[in-house]
Amino acid sequence: MSSVIDPVTGELGARPGKIIAVHLNYPSRAAQRGRAPAHASYFLKPSSSLAGTGGTVQRPAGTELLAFEGEIALVIGTEASKVEVGRAWAHVGWVTAANDLGLYDLRYADRGSNLRAKGGDGFTPLGPTLLDAQLLDPTALRIRTWVDGELAQSDDTENLLFPFAELVADLSRLSTLERGDVILTGTPAGASVLRPGAVVEVEVDSLAPGRPAHTGRLRTTVVDGPPLADIGAPPKVDDQLRADAWGAPSTPVQQPDRAEGPDELLTGLGRVAVATLSAQLRRRGLNDVSVDGVHPARPGSRFVGRARTLRYLPHRPDLFTEHGGGFNAQKRAIEAVGPGEVLVMEARGERGTGTIGDILALRAQIRGAAAIVTDGGLRDAAVVAALDIPVFSAGAHPAVLGRRHVPWETDVAIACGGTAVLPGDILVGDDDGVVVIPTALAEEVLADAVEQERQERFVTDQVSTGASIDGLYPLAGAWLDRYRGWAAEGHDEKRDER
Repeated sequence: MSSVIDPVTGELGARPGKIIAVHLNYPSRAAQRGRAPAHASYFLKPSSSLAGTGGTVQRPAGTELLAFEGEIALVIGTEASKVEVGRAWAHVGWVTAANDLGLYDLRYADRGSNLRAKGGDGFTPLGPTLLDAQLLDPTALRIRTWVDGELAQSDDTENLLFPFAELVADLSRLSTLERGDVILTGTPAGASVLRPGAVVEVEVDSLAPGRPAHTGRLRTTVVDGPPLADIGAPPKVDDQLRADAWGAPSTPVQQPDRAEGPDELLTGLGRVAVATLSAQLRRRGLNDVSVDGVHPARPGSRFVGRARTLRYLPHRPDLFTEHGGGFNAQKRAIEAVGPGEVLVMEARGERGTGTIGDILALRAQIRGAAAIVTDGGLRDAAVVAALDIPVFSAGAHPAVLGRRHVPWETDVAIACGGTAVLPGDILVGDDDGVVVIPTALAEEVLADAVEQERQERFVTDQVSTGASIDGLYPLAGAWLDRYRGWAAEGHDEKRDER
């Protein structure tokens, strides 16, 4: 049903004449986009896009990027034309929660107007309760959004780029705002992509002391829809559009300081077994550089890459309220990891909740990450196992992040699986586990590891033909001489060529 909530009955009533949406208004979202506009800009949404709480929204088959944006909606109570900022709030009748849904696959088709991308049926859920605006402090409201029970957005209205009264006054300069018109006031950081089956909830509440009020949760379920008719602009996406839809920052991300090595170094390390590397590290006195207790979601996974890090603190409700929502450290880490890098998470070995799931793992894969390693839990384990990106974790768990962890900081020294990991360290993983190689030792470790594996291939060949391991493993005496001759004749290289 597409209509607006009746302020008296609390039920859906007549449609508003217009729905006006603000492009950017929260500093956190502006930081993601890499720009802070000097003046507010707007677009219109059709009133036919309105829906109430508890409904569904369709993601058309063949499309990919249906995104949510939790917002505070203002409903005009009395006509406003050419009003001054100081009197503008008096024309707002009610405040409620809204979800400014959009299909990024069609954004290119109506660049600027957003008509098709933002105007689909059910793309503007509103409700469930209208709050009397004149009983609220417009600078002390909070907007929060949950996806499948996990907090995704949390911000307040104290430091908006364009306060609500300014929006009303600005819009009324040329266009009369009529009773029932809706203004969507912008979304904070944390807006992202939804998949069929996802449940998104939005709530607005008052933070003013002694003036509690809340809208209740505006609930919408995403379902599969039929494909779009084969007429007009077809759906179209690219990597930049995916980054925008998922909530990637447009501003350059500060990379950790690290000593860069040639690509050949990582390629070489990636060809050596983790057990061999572990032995070489132990010979150098590094016997505590394995990430203990982690296993690949997909057996046979193998990776090599340089570390980017993320640290979780133990869960505490007040800290999670401050740091768990919006564009938090977990999401920042996902959006910072790049090609050839491994996102390594310190979760204190606490596997009683998920620290990574299918959507964020997919996002890391799209960004070209080499792997994800966490000593905490893994959600959506079967789906993650089917992805291309190797993911190593302490085990599967269905719970969301806020049960045991608070995402805290990125690109710092961490402890993962009982070993220290610094940004820029080299990690190598296979079915035996994961080891951490300090960059300064990487070249000599690789050279000796290659030699060790060459010797072990010689030993294996001899054992397979019936030789005793006495004096052969490890190589000594006559067997060592025979190995040197075998290597000098290039037998190992010839076998590799075959």
